[in-house]
Parts: sequence; C-alpha cells; structure tokens
Amino acid sequence: MSPFDPLRRRLPGGLRAEHALALIVLTLSAIAEGQRLGPDGHATPTLVVTWLLAVAVCGVFLLRSRYPVAVGWLTVIGTGAYYLLSTVDGPLVLVPIAVLYGLTSSGRLRVAVTLATVMIIAVGVGASAGTGDVNGTAVFMLAGWLIAVLALGAVWHGRVAYAEEQAVLRATEERLRIARELHDVVGHSMSMINIQASAALRRLEKDPAKAAEALTVIKAGSQEGLRELRRTLGVLRDTEEEAPTTPAPGLNRLDELVTSATPTEMTVSVERTGADGPLPPTVDLAAYRIIQESLTNAARHSHARHVHVEVHRGRDLLTLSIEDDGRGTRAGVRGSGIAGMTERARALGGTLTAAPRAQGGFAVHAELPLGGDNTPAERSTR
Repeated sequence: MSPFDPLRRRLPGGLRAEHALALIVLTLSAIAEGQRLGPDGHATPTLVVTWLLAVAVCGVFLLRSRYPVAVGWLTVIGTGAYYLLSTVDGPLVLVPIAVLYGLTSSGRLRVAVTLATVMIIAVGVGASAGTGDVNGTAVFMLAGWLIAVLALGAVWHGRVAYAEEQAVLRATEERLRIARELHDVVGHSMSMINIQASAALRRLEKDPAKAAEALTVIKAGSQEGLRELRRTLGVLRDTEEEAPTTPAPGLNRLDELVTSATPTEMTVSVERTGADGPLPPTVDLAAYRIIQESLTNAARHSHARHVHVEVHRGRDLLTLSIEDDGRGTRAGVRGSGIAGMTERARALGGTLTAAPRAQGGFAVHAELPLGGDNTPAERSTR
C-alpha cells in the first residue's frame, strides 16, 4: 500500500466547492419553499422569513474558512429557526453538517461536538413538543448522521496530522544524514590537512623532499574534500542549478583514502577477504565513511604508528575491522565521530563497536548486512 498523501487524496474543498454547495442547497431550498406559495403566487410573511433564513445560512457559509466557529454557531441557529418556521423538509441541514465536518477535520473537535449536541437536543425538544414533522426516528437518524460526520472528520484530521508528522520526521532524518556527511567530509579533510601541514613544517628545513610530498598530499586531499563537499551539499542547491555528477565514494576508492589520510609517520595496511563484486550503494558509502572516520581518529586522537584495515565480504555481511597501535583511548569516542559511525551501521540494520584494545591501541569493528548471495573470491592483501 502506498503511503498516505493528503495532497493527492484531498477531499473537495476551497471556495469553488463552498460556492457550489451553497448554490445547490439554496436552489433546492427555494424549490421546496415554492410549494408553500398560494394559488395566486402570494407569499406569506412566514414564507418570506424562511427564504431569508435560507439565504442567510447559505451566505454565511461562504465565510467559514475565515470564521469557522462563528459560522458554525450561526448556521446551526439559522437552520434551527428555519425548520421551526417551515412546513417542508428542505435540504438546508446540509450546510451545518458541512460546517461540522470542516471543524472536525481541522482539529476543532470540541466545538464540533458541542454544535452537534445542540442540534440533537433541539430536534429532540421538537419531537417531544409534537411538531408533527419531527419524531423519535428523525432524532435517531440525525444523531447517527452527525456522529458519522464527526467520525469522518476526526479520521481525516488524524491521517493528515500523521502524514505531516512523517514529513517532518523524514526532513529531520535527512538533516541528520547531511550533518553526518558534512562531519565526515569536513572533519576528515581538515584533520588530514592539519596533520600533513604539521609534518611539512617539521621537515621543511631538514628534509625538503618529504615536506614537498606532504604539501602534495594536502593539495590533492583538499581538492577531493571540496569535491565531496559540493556533492554532499548538492541536495540543498536550487533546482535550476546543475547537480554534481561525481559518484559517491565507496570501497573502490579505499586506496586513495589510505593515501590521503596517512601521515608520513603512520603506515596503513589493508586486507581484503571474501567475495568480489559491487556492493549495495548504501553499504558501500557507509563502509567508506566508517573507515575514513577510523583513520582520521587514529591519526588525530590515538597518534598511531600503524593501522590495520580488514574488509571481509561474506555471504550476508560486510565486516570491517580497523585496529591501531595508538594510545588506546580517544577524546573522540564520546563525540560525534563514533556516534555517527554507529548510527550509519544501525541505519543499515548492522552493528558497530569502538573501544580500546586489551593489548593496547584502539579497534573499530562493524558488521553491515548485505542481503543476497555472494560467492567466495580469492583473498587479496595490500
């Protein structure tokens, strides 16, 4: 079943529907009241008053979008007076019923119930007074109709409110996703630039070649960070602008990531095991971001000398393991970095743990569900 869309399944409304309903009810009421004209077409004072009441009720109905509660009371009172004076059963009651539905569907349930109760009590008083045209059956039928209208309006209001809540929830999730992407892109790029710039400054006089190598890495990494930043912010750009065509990063760019994220004093080894073939895009991006954040933390917080990255693609799971020989504790463990990686894994139905190792250093372990069948492939080590 497709999700409920109140914009696509909206009930008739607006000025056109209000004018149409008012015109139809007024026309039918005039035809009904025409039966009370004398043989010579003479209209009694009571007939004139009922006509004026029908015109007033239909006219004030057109103002319900601006003054819904006031229009509700006026239409109920005017319709009640009309039926007390008229001897024909005209369709004017459709107007207050439409007003009741509008009040309920817009969330004014208490006012609508009060008006419906007043209508039922008034009709019940008329039945007990013995007006002739009103009896217990009429009261029962009117009560049933009013309860049905209130229920329909309340259901509609609930479904619209639910749809709006879901839209807000989707917008919030999208903002969180963009925030995670920005943290990963900007945090990684800035950390890499800071580390490489520090290395270049230390080696500028003693080893100009190493300093130049670090500056080259800074240049390439900053360009890549800018490209990813433009792609991430593409969802916020105007529709008239051309969207970026750069594909989202994945494990096929893991070697580039290791090169750009590795300070001169830190080495990174990568081991790939399991199956070959493309990964689901969401899993591929999440795995890339988890490794990216782990390498950034290893260089920035643990000050590790060596990091080992293992990627294993099983039949149903993609397993990531990133271990370093750093200090074993990180200021970033309780920050947004680890929390962002954990949220990425959970969003895919997977798990992620990040904690100091017993033998020293820090370890990140993630399991991301794949789905489908994957055949084993040869083992490759970098």
